[in-house]
Amino acid sequence: MLCGFMETSSPRMTAGTREPPVNSSPAVAANAEGEEIEVLESTDVLPVAPEDYDPENSGFISTERFRDLLAAHSSELDPHKLEVLLALANGNADGKICYQDFVNLMSNKRSNSFRRAILQGSRQLKGCSLRDEVGLGLSQRLVRHVAYETLPREVDRKWYFDSYTYCPPPLLILAITIAEVAVFMYYGFQLDRFVLQVSSPSFLKSPLPYHPQLRAQAWRYLSYSFMHTGIEHLSLNMAMLLLVGVPLEMVHGALRIGLVYVCGVLAGSLAVSVTDMTAPVVGSSGGVYALVSAHLANVVMNWSGMKCQFKLFRMAMALVCMSVEFGRAVWLRFYPPAFPPCPNPSFVAHLGGVVVGLTLGVVVLQNYEQRLQEQSLFWIFFSVYTLFVLCAVFWNVFAYSLLDVRLPPPP
Repeated sequence: MLCGFMETSSPRMTAGTREPPVNSSPAVAANAEGEEIEVLESTDVLPVAPEDYDPENSGFISTERFRDLLAAHSSELDPHKLEVLLALANGNADGKICYQDFVNLMSNKRSNSFRRAILQGSRQLKGCSLRDEVGLGLSQRLVRHVAYETLPREVDRKWYFDSYTYCPPPLLILAITIAEVAVFMYYGFQLDRFVLQVSSPSFLKSPLPYHPQLRAQAWRYLSYSFMHTGIEHLSLNMAMLLLVGVPLEMVHGALRIGLVYVCGVLAGSLAVSVTDMTAPVVGSSGGVYALVSAHLANVVMNWSGMKCQFKLFRMAMALVCMSVEFGRAVWLRFYPPAFPPCPNPSFVAHLGGVVVGLTLGVVVLQNYEQRLQEQSLFWIFFSVYTLFVLCAVFWNVFAYSLLDVRLPPPP
């Protein structure tokens, strides 16, 4: 079999040298229903031609021989995996393929060499489009829909469709949304108010909102995201978070999406503490706007490759929802406060989230299969973000007293 050949094409080291570790021989046997990858062990070993490998570079096979083996064993491989293997062979300019790259590819680990091969070679796979496949179950159609919503290249969409297993399920965004609804309902009954809760004299007495007088309580820079000014505020944020956040989490994972969301939330409260120093902050708009703006920017930058239906209309609707929510926040900020001299909550957190989404968030979403530590732009933006956080912390410690800012009384 194919794996058996690849194993034998990696010759043993001579006496006195260390023998490379023995890897198992995985091969993918996924059926049309997208069942879990089955690892097969093969005892059939194909003969090895001397020209198929370089003795000085053990573990390599020529691309010509690799194509012949793919043609001979194509029935044993998943069609999507076969297309990606062919793309690897066609895009490899060195004329040879490493055995470890083959193992990584068959076990759903995309290596740097694979990415380089795809970028250098043809990005268009010869097989049918993923959208044209028929006979898919409900869960498979959902995964295909998410792939077209978030990924710009067909090779990435097919890779994601084959490798996604709903394990772990996308629970982070759902958990955040449920927590926000639970907090809102709790304070709704406690304050006996569900619309414009912020007008209640007890609203800011909660331990969750950010208040400039209580800025030394560090948890408030994050916990404020669970409080909302009213049901209209919560509804808009919740709709955008679920419609954009859940598909992004399914593709990029909870770690990446959680990083962008938390960075947006923290940047929102810190931005308010620097630019709108007397105002409190509530709402998850910082994190929501970070995710939505990163997704929209990714769609714009890959406009020709994005194949989601009605993408122009849906992008316009997302911008309308963001504008309505931001306009509501601006109106509320400058509306006469119910309990002066404390102003209404600030809108600057929205802008902080947008900045995070257009910088750090875009880098996180650009290459879904590439690890963050391998992206130089990620470290650049993350370093800039860290510098901003440190500067904002020093600002909160020293600037209020140096500038003699007149703060509203504590709630």
